[in-house]
Amino acid sequence: MNLLREFINNISQQRLRTFLTVFGIMWGTATLIILLAFGMGFREQMMLNFRGLGDRIAIVFNGNTSIAHAGMGIGRRVQLYEEDAQYLLQEVPGIDEISPEYTGWNETIRYGLRQNTPGLGGVHVNYSEMRNIYAQEGGRWFNPLDIQERRRVIFLGDRLAQLLFEQENPVGKTVMVGPRPFLVIGVMQPKLQNSSYSARDESRAFIPASTFSTLYGTNRINNLIYTVDSPVLAEQVKEEVRRALAQKHRYSPEDQDATPIWDTNETWEFFYYFFLAFNAFLGIIGFFTLAVGGIGVANIMFVVVQERTREIGIRRANGAKRSAIMVQFFTESFLIVGMGAALGYGIGWALVQLLQDNPIQEFVGSPIFSAAVGLIAFGVLSLIGLVAGFLPAMRASRLNIVDCLRN
Repeated sequence: MNLLREFINNISQQRLRTFLTVFGIMWGTATLIILLAFGMGFREQMMLNFRGLGDRIAIVFNGNTSIAHAGMGIGRRVQLYEEDAQYLLQEVPGIDEISPEYTGWNETIRYGLRQNTPGLGGVHVNYSEMRNIYAQEGGRWFNPLDIQERRRVIFLGDRLAQLLFEQENPVGKTVMVGPRPFLVIGVMQPKLQNSSYSARDESRAFIPASTFSTLYGTNRINNLIYTVDSPVLAEQVKEEVRRALAQKHRYSPEDQDATPIWDTNETWEFFYYFFLAFNAFLGIIGFFTLAVGGIGVANIMFVVVQERTREIGIRRANGAKRSAIMVQFFTESFLIVGMGAALGYGIGWALVQLLQDNPIQEFVGSPIFSAAVGLIAFGVLSLIGLVAGFLPAMRASRLNIVDCLRN
């Protein structure tokens, strides 16, 4: 209590100096919190956008050989078929789910006088889980009977549904896919998607793979999509997939152009390290901003020690130990840092809340005031307070009693 009373007495005598010192810590704390919060928000937004493509999927495309193999030259077309999905599921144990995908681009979908020519996909039941495609309330995705009975049912992307039906509820309505009627069974829930391999799902339409194959008389697919049991096995599974397909379609297992594979696990790994470095960079900027305030605290405390030299000498002459002098000035430094930190936390939190609805949220996200942000800021502040308080306190405790009393 004595220390606290002395601290209040001292700051009341030097209001401007104390205000400027506290302001430096406050500004540094708020800056650190805002930078870290924006870094976390940007990371979460990018992850959310990329999840629109699918959770850690890999896409296998048709390609052309670039390495001569088994007496066949380069440039040969390698075509994937629907049965390749089941073949890979049997040959590559690390695959968790797999789905072939047909894609057509020449069919016009009409409802009344409105029409559009979107990408038309022929897919299986497990495709929706792999690609994070879910139906809005009142609708549904395909079921096994739709595939088995080759039903003429269609699932619409939300933007496509808006173009065709405007304010009407599409579910239960009939649309014409070319000259053929299809029953709309569902509309996709809106989702963020910043990447695709053909078109955004919001502008696509999907029908059962068996229906697509029957209508267009083909079992030639455009691509295969698979997921792995564990992201750790992603690279190994990719090599096994290429090796299995190479054996079946007779091309070199080293030929990556024969069946190009886009493994999004690699992109997730890139995101992890990129945002680790990005947030570290923002943290360093915030740290140095806060360090400037810490230097200000240290300088002010050195001045305080100089001004109170006689007081220190009197206290030492009356039996005060070096540790007591050190604790006094160390405590005062920490109280100044604590005042600035508390104000900085409050301002930082308030600004984070105000910026939740920023106009470019879809691209940079909203700042996140998370436990991690708070703990990092607390750790940095503790370090700054320790350094800013230790050196002046150490100097005060080591002053010579005689020299102090002469002043």
